[in-house]
Amino acid sequence: MDGLRKHQVSLRGSSAKEITRDALLEKVTQEREFRNYMRRATAASLFIQRVWRRYASTKMAAAHLREEWQEMLKCHPVPITRAWISNNLLKPFLFFIRISATRHQRFEDRDVDCMQICFKILLESINSSDPQRNFCTLATSTIEDRTTWIYQTKKLISLCLLILSECDYSSYQEKHQYIVLTSMAMRFVVSLTDPKTWKTFDDITLPETHTAVKDLVSYMCNEKSHLYISIRRYLTRLDVPFSSTANHTDDRFLITASAITLALRPFSNMNMNENEDTLLHSQSAVEQYCVLLLTIPWFTQRLPAVLLPAIKHKTILSPCFRQILISKEGVLMSISKLNNVEVNSSHNKLPPVFWALANIICLATSVHNSSQDSGRFTQDLDFSSYIHVSIILAENLLTLLELEQVEWSQQESNMPSSSSSSSSSSSSYTDLLKPICQQWHLMKLLTCDLPDVAYYYSLMLRIFTNLNPVVGSMPILNMLSFTPGFLPNLWSHLEKSFFPTSNADLSNSNNLQDSGDKDRLSKKKKKGVGKNGNTKWASVLNKITRKSNGDTDNTESVKNSDTQMILDDSSDIWDVEPFRKGPEGLTTDSSHLLHLFCAVYAHLLLVLDDIEFYEKQVPFTLQQQRRIASMVNTLVYNALSYNMTWHNHNHNHNHNHIRPLMDSSVRCLHLLYERDCRHQFCPHQLWLSPAKNNRPPIAVAARTHEVVTSNLRSDDSFAVSNIHSVITTTPHVFPFEERVEMFRELISMDKVSRRMAGEIIGPGPQAVEVVIRRSHIIEDGFQQLNSLGSKLKSAIHVSFVSECGLPEAGLDYGGLSKEFLTDIAKAAFTPDYGMFIQTSTSDRLLIPNSAARTMDNGIQMIEFIGRVVGKALYEGILLDYSFSHVFVQKLLGRYSFIDELSSLDPELYKNLMYVKHYDGDVKDLSLDFTVTEELPGKRHVVELKPGGKDVIVTNDNKLQYIYAIADYKLNRQVLPLSNAFYRGLTDLISPSWLKLFNASEFNQLLSGGNHDIDVDDLRNNTRYTGGYTEGSRAVKLFWEVIREFEPKERCMLMKFVTSCSRAPLLGFKHLQPSFTIHKVACDLPLWSTFGGQDVDRLPSASTCYNTLKLPTYKRSSTLRTKLLYAINSNAGFELS
Repeated sequence: MDGLRKHQVSLRGSSAKEITRDALLEKVTQEREFRNYMRRATAASLFIQRVWRRYASTKMAAAHLREEWQEMLKCHPVPITRAWISNNLLKPFLFFIRISATRHQRFEDRDVDCMQICFKILLESINSSDPQRNFCTLATSTIEDRTTWIYQTKKLISLCLLILSECDYSSYQEKHQYIVLTSMAMRFVVSLTDPKTWKTFDDITLPETHTAVKDLVSYMCNEKSHLYISIRRYLTRLDVPFSSTANHTDDRFLITASAITLALRPFSNMNMNENEDTLLHSQSAVEQYCVLLLTIPWFTQRLPAVLLPAIKHKTILSPCFRQILISKEGVLMSISKLNNVEVNSSHNKLPPVFWALANIICLATSVHNSSQDSGRFTQDLDFSSYIHVSIILAENLLTLLELEQVEWSQQESNMPSSSSSSSSSSSSYTDLLKPICQQWHLMKLLTCDLPDVAYYYSLMLRIFTNLNPVVGSMPILNMLSFTPGFLPNLWSHLEKSFFPTSNADLSNSNNLQDSGDKDRLSKKKKKGVGKNGNTKWASVLNKITRKSNGDTDNTESVKNSDTQMILDDSSDIWDVEPFRKGPEGLTTDSSHLLHLFCAVYAHLLLVLDDIEFYEKQVPFTLQQQRRIASMVNTLVYNALSYNMTWHNHNHNHNHNHIRPLMDSSVRCLHLLYERDCRHQFCPHQLWLSPAKNNRPPIAVAARTHEVVTSNLRSDDSFAVSNIHSVITTTPHVFPFEERVEMFRELISMDKVSRRMAGEIIGPGPQAVEVVIRRSHIIEDGFQQLNSLGSKLKSAIHVSFVSECGLPEAGLDYGGLSKEFLTDIAKAAFTPDYGMFIQTSTSDRLLIPNSAARTMDNGIQMIEFIGRVVGKALYEGILLDYSFSHVFVQKLLGRYSFIDELSSLDPELYKNLMYVKHYDGDVKDLSLDFTVTEELPGKRHVVELKPGGKDVIVTNDNKLQYIYAIADYKLNRQVLPLSNAFYRGLTDLISPSWLKLFNASEFNQLLSGGNHDIDVDDLRNNTRYTGGYTEGSRAVKLFWEVIREFEPKERCMLMKFVTSCSRAPLLGFKHLQPSFTIHKVACDLPLWSTFGGQDVDRLPSASTCYNTLKLPTYKRSSTLRTKLLYAINSNAGFELS
């Protein structure tokens, strides 16, 4: 039954497998699509067949025509007529040559032979004075002949340009025939497009001749002619520089000259009163010239020198400038496309827009190789157009460089060469930009608007920095810094914009400070340079400010007011209003001026010594210096406080200027602040002024700083908090006391995080146990603690062994650890130990001994001493020592400059200043580029530069010599030891914590506050033990006595009790352990009391616990005498 049902049919006549409606529609659709596909396939196959048949027939026809053409040439008529050339020579020739070039994508040898024959006939015809033989006379013949002539000449021009584009000198011998052909083709096109070479025209046919030539030139202006593409391909194959052995009859020279002649043909139409269509064609040609030729790497170097005046002429440069200014977007878009077209170019590492900029600078200027600073601009050049075109190209170049974040190295951008002459050349891309670094270039441009000139050089600084990160913008900055009057001119423009009030308004608010510091500096400097102030160096700097030597002398009368400090508590005068919104509140012109000023002045500050800065006051007076400092201080702070991290604008074209502006402003600010720290010229309130009303609370600032620092990764620059940025970049806007509190807060947070991680913080059974022999305190400490590294943050439990070898009694609850740290520091910093020496200045500051490098474990020992100092800072233990400013600068990651040498070696500094200001011939001093280093048992001569012992110091290189010696003494010599100390120090103290302070503040952090004691603060934070209370008679007498002490005596008392002569920076509440007065009961016999006798026992101290053991004196005179005797005896515990 089931089988029968499978074959059932319905009563309607359909089978049981009846298809559904949707399936039927889908089937019909598929069949329709298949039929359409078959129709298209059939049509395509028919089309392919037609194309193939056409190609085959065309190929056969071309071959047949070639054979007939060659046979025809064997029996051509003599003389050859113009009609024969047009009808019999060119018609078949143009056909089969086009087919051959299209088929093979290149010219075969038989094609070259045919073309040589054809162009030879054409050249003979053009040079003929017979109108019937001259091919060019067809241009003035009948309309039909003119039309045919125009068509054929355009085809010939295209063919000649194709020949040019394939010309290559790499295998000259193999392609000699092709080079000859190229030369003939170029001669033909040049003659064809120059009516002066037509020998048959007269006054009647002259208009028609010019019309025909203009039609040909207009055709070459069209992109379809491929004129400039062909010339570009040809020129990029030429050697760099152009072969000096080529003469004016050499094929290479003739071809190159012809190519340049053709490239300049369209410019002639722009210099005539032509119709609108012709001008449009000429403008198109100028744009192609700019895009395709001016972007050729080393364009001018590839050309013969004799051709350069033509392409440098104002009639060529002016249209180029005008076209770039008019069609800015189109030109830049076309230039950018070249990157994709020439992917395989050997110069694709540098974008084409760079070569456009470099070539325009080369074409607009001429530099004489015989002089370092001589040259000129192209005659009658429009400087304004030159500046604006350079700005357009430089902006586009910087956008590419900064977006791609490409690091261009000098090696990658060396001049390409395929010849031995160019390979021996040391030229590079910097030679193309050489005029920018010369004064004559700047002086000519200063005839334009200063904001435009400032923007031009601002962009050039950024380009140099991007292209050569090693040397950077140094050549430009050197030139700008020492161009007479340029820097004061920039400042004058800025001062008028940002300080509209007069100088008197600012001076009237000044509260003058005693000029003792200034007088002391003046005397010290004058000893170094002698009595003659009118030196050559001063003359150079006077030129910068446009001052005469007499003007310099006259500044003495104003020094007494200019060098005074402004101490007014009202800091509004230092919060410069235009900068309260950061760089966003500045106009574009102001931003460019300010960027250039800060960059140039920061560079000049590196070479200005204190004599010039403070005494001669060049290039600015101290009053102007204060204004500059307040300007950059306000700008940088507000940029940071509004969370305007300039890195965020790195990819925003509208804010491209913000990052370089802020970078240069920060650099200038730091240099001014560090100079002020070394010798004050600004009031204290100036640096605090911008943040006076909106500083965050200390705890908030510290927590933000620590969180961001710990979580910051290299790619997290966008997430930097504004508070963190302010603290790391401008910590000086916080008062020193607040930064100390911040430092303590950061340490407290670190201790909390360690405690949460399970580490033991305070004294306890899990503390680090060390046993120290008092006679070998450094060696034992080094052996037991040096390997701990950052674990030294944990508590240490010290047990001392006396010199007799017996363990000393006592439990370490922090006191013995403090004693250990102070004793090991005292032993390590003693000059006799050899690790540190004292500077020759009156303050006798400490600096690592360079001889420590030669000692056994010398570097490791310096590193260990760094850990000891770090431990003292971490625990808040004061060490009564101060380091040299130079050494601390290294710990803070900062570079030291020449004037800091006076704090390290005054005698050497004086001698260097003598050399710097020496009026005679420095050769007479018999100096060379070496320095002698004294090491134990030997003297080591160090060369300041390779081969320095053979380089004599002259007037030309004396500045280089001076700064090389200063660099060696201040940086190179101390660097290995400072790095070792830094490694040890930063095991306990984070580098970001250290950078909260300058060098002098670091010493205060280490050794305490001022050289006096606040008696009230000490009394309020003193503990009493052993039976004493605040109301005890002896205690009252004690406070009366020390209040009458001299400041020096109070400091000696502090050193007697605590081992440090200074008070804690934030007051005695931060002294650990607290200052304690312990009662020492001394009972006297009754008869002694009646006799007026007092206690004879001396007070003693336990420095490890900051405890003064005070006997129960009855009279203040006795207490004073005994106390002074004790503190002057250099003894403490042993008096007990």
